[in-house]
Amino acid sequence: MGLFDGMMGNASEVDIKDVEKELTELLSGAERVEHAYKLIRDLFVFTNKRLILVDKQGMTGKKIEYHSIPYKNITHFAVETAGTFDLDAELKVWISGSDAPIQKTFNKQLNIYKVQSVLAEYVTG
Repeated sequence: MGLFDGMMGNASEVDIKDVEKELTELLSGAERVEHAYKLIRDLFVFTNKRLILVDKQGMTGKKIEYHSIPYKNITHFAVETAGTFDLDAELKVWISGSDAPIQKTFNKQLNIYKVQSVLAEYVTG
């Protein structure tokens, strides 16, 4: 991901092996990272069991919040593709018990259809 994309808040795909190393203490024995996307310092991680949102806080990023969302708690989601003049795609995910969606912006280089396909596989499967 380029510096400009990071400053604009766009997400891009990252190496799942690096993410598994970073999350090794959080993952269960049978859990594996399937896909991961980086948004500046934060991560949007799909495992075979749940969605994990990693929020690195503060100037140094040493304080980290891990938000774990079982796929069964995702009520619905929406994808907005990038257009001619709008270069960003968006993914919105609604969690049971919450009116406001979790919203992430992805750059045009990332295939938003792939992201929604992964989510659909776990939510409907």
